[in-house]
Amino acid sequence: MPVFAYKGYNAQGRVVSGTKDADNDKAIKLVLRRDGVFVTELRETGPATKKDTGSKKLEIKLFAERVSSQELAVATRQLATLVGAGIPLVDALGALVEQLEHEHFRAVWSDVKQRVNEGAGFGDSLGTYPKIFSGLFVNMVRAGETSGALDIVLNRLADFTESQAELRSKIFATMFYPIIMMCMAAAVTGVLFTFVIPKITKIFEAQKNAVLPLPTQALILISAFAKDYWFVALPTFILAIVGFNRFIHSERGRPWWDRFVLKVPVFGSLVRMIAVTRFSKTLATLLGAGVPVLTAFDIVKNVVQNTVLAGVIDTARDCVKEGETIAAPFKRSGEFPPIVVHMIAVGEKSGQLEEMLNNVAHAYEVQVDARLRALTSILEPVMIIFLGVVVAFIVFSILLPMLQISSFA
Repeated sequence: MPVFAYKGYNAQGRVVSGTKDADNDKAIKLVLRRDGVFVTELRETGPATKKDTGSKKLEIKLFAERVSSQELAVATRQLATLVGAGIPLVDALGALVEQLEHEHFRAVWSDVKQRVNEGAGFGDSLGTYPKIFSGLFVNMVRAGETSGALDIVLNRLADFTESQAELRSKIFATMFYPIIMMCMAAAVTGVLFTFVIPKITKIFEAQKNAVLPLPTQALILISAFAKDYWFVALPTFILAIVGFNRFIHSERGRPWWDRFVLKVPVFGSLVRMIAVTRFSKTLATLLGAGVPVLTAFDIVKNVVQNTVLAGVIDTARDCVKEGETIAAPFKRSGEFPPIVVHMIAVGEKSGQLEEMLNNVAHAYEVQVDARLRALTSILEPVMIIFLGVVVAFIVFSILLPMLQISSFA
């Protein structure tokens, strides 16, 4: 069902605005007139397309489809509260639609409500929007529908989404400062070598009989190259970055890159910790929601975002399907830390696999947090030292010939 955004005046003459879903513009005008609203502007925010199994699918533009993890977590928790209070699902979805502020996210939930109202499953309705609701989200909702514990599952999903959003924000916050510093340093250095240094080095070039120090000669060469060939160097550098990025995301390059990243000192162990955290948290959440183990493995292998570790999980799924324990294939791979393998084995034997996985996730979340703080504290002095070396090179390259010239004078 289409969603319309409207503006108008109420009976008191005040300007009002909002959104409502209706079959067409005539129906929405009739509803608003009945509510005492004189419509001055009306537009459809969620255009419907052709019928699909008796309902209409909403088309959303690329940028409008982007919904943050925090927005998804808030909406999920609100829906869990409404369902847990005993409100029928369709009514709960209607209440959720009315209080969402994100225009297109509201349109998506409105379409989901319409599908459920027409008899479709809640999980199947969410599955029509894979860019917003992941496979994990949809499968957990389906498990909640089947078990009759939808409110509990939605609360678990809200907790999981919030924890993943928090982890991503920590990683972003850690890398943001060094990246900004590197960009600023590159920009300032580029300006110096292109515009400032060539004017200064003209003084040295005028001294034909003087033998310039090696650092000064290197500075002049670098500056001349930056001034005369920047239009070639800059596009080449950009194309190299784009080409490398395409290679590491290709079918051939991705496994090589993922294997390389895991072996990089400092960063490799951090990447592995983050992947293990996601694996443990996601698998525990899925198992707690009643999702079958094999289905859970299919979902989890896409969450770790590393083809090497995903391959281990895929192999473990096949081994479990053949009757082997979960811990055995992980131990053989050597890619997962021994403590994780041990905790999984203990959880299998004691029947508390979900609890053990949650313990692993919590322990590694603490380690990731500590490692990120340590990395931040290391990166700052490293950046300062690097910039100091660059500045010192430029200063000494300029001062040394000046001292020579003054001594000859």
